[in-house]
Amino acid sequence: MVRYRRNLIPGGTFFFTVTLADRSASLLTDNIASLRHAFRTTREERPFEIDAIVILPEHLHVLMSLPEGDADFPGRWRRIKSVFTRHVVALGVSATRSHRGEYGLWQRRYWEHTIRDQTDFARHFDYIHYNPAKHGWVMRAGDWPHSSFHRYVRSGLLPGDWAGAGEPEATAFGERME
Repeated sequence: MVRYRRNLIPGGTFFFTVTLADRSASLLTDNIASLRHAFRTTREERPFEIDAIVILPEHLHVLMSLPEGDADFPGRWRRIKSVFTRHVVALGVSATRSHRGEYGLWQRRYWEHTIRDQTDFARHFDYIHYNPAKHGWVMRAGDWPHSSFHRYVRSGLLPGDWAGAGEPEATAFGERME
């Protein structure tokens, strides 16, 4: 069995991609209140900061900062996934269980990246907010409702027309250019 190595840095900031098992589903946006409940419940039990977030129909991206001295992001993701799953199943979402008794809504793994510096943070911050336009869900970042982008516009840190349609600089956020 492969043993995954996680970079458990106490008080670190991390970028995550977390995905549903069914990549054609729209469970996350269809049940946004349940997902918010899962995040809120987990943050009350085990605090963390959400520096940036975007929820798409079948996956989400988060920039998360942990409290000083705490490195347990795997426990937080287990809890978020568990609370969300139980909540939507209680609402009537059909979900099969594995032989281990686990619901199969989520991919078992997730992708994480340790943020190294301010430049790395800025690239991932921009990537998160531009992601709905990248995937073709909207033309402009501000048109996607399930994003922390709106919080940053309200606070004056981002202009409302940031990464609008046709802006060439809006397409390269540290990704490999072919």
